[in-house]
Amino acid sequence: MKSDVEELMPRLLPVDCGEGTEDLDLSGPPRNPREYLRQVQLEASLCPDVVVAQIDPKKLKKKQTVNASVTGCLAAPVGFCPSLSWQQHQVSNFSDVRQSITKNRTHWSHHILDDNVQMPKLTDEKGWKRFCLGEKTYLGSSSSGLTEADQEPALDYSKVGFPPLLSIVSRFNQSTVLMLLDILISWFEEREFVPQLGRWLYSLLACLEKPLLPEAHSSIRQLARRCAQLRSTMVGFLASHRLISLSFFICRYFEQVDLADQPE
Repeated sequence: MKSDVEELMPRLLPVDCGEGTEDLDLSGPPRNPREYLRQVQLEASLCPDVVVAQIDPKKLKKKQTVNASVTGCLAAPVGFCPSLSWQQHQVSNFSDVRQSITKNRTHWSHHILDDNVQMPKLTDEKGWKRFCLGEKTYLGSSSSGLTEADQEPALDYSKVGFPPLLSIVSRFNQSTVLMLLDILISWFEEREFVPQLGRWLYSLLACLEKPLLPEAHSSIRQLARRCAQLRSTMVGFLASHRLISLSFFICRYFEQVDLADQPE
């Protein structure tokens, strides 16, 4: 006698069980495809139509809460909120840069790198931080940019980090771009904003291809919120150049409209 489910939903793989189904050994591996399907059908027939979970209420935690952030970015300090025209101008320039990279990616990717450019392995997170930010910034011994010694002709990029040259970033596929964004944004969550970081974030975002993957959307939102959080603590003329850089990463190029600044 067929069950109600079988009457409403016919089997996709009908198999004639034939004789001997009762003696079918479910503990051993099937010897052929037909026997495998017969095993599956027999196991399904032994399952009850309704299963009730046995839950011990004493083991449930009381007052369970789930924290989820659905708010936008923190507002800019009074008097420092970028105008809509400024945001549109930045978005337009950024769009031009992205189109130029897309058009000339193949050309730049074939440029021969200098011998001192040794890119880390994909799984070397610490190596990428040193490569992009330099040992001084990565290790936290300097956050104010290049010193006079760093500006000498014999520049040691292992200390100050390699710039995001087109000949370098053009070699990255989308997986590498997303990986580096995640690494640098995670580093930025616990550090101050530095010029080296800004240059790399700008270049990596310019290399992102649309439509964006969910991971990319998440990273961009994380970056915008961190920039807004840091920007909200900055006031005065000395911080104005960093405010401009942070405000750029909050612009709405990637359709993150709810995070964008609302002009005063």
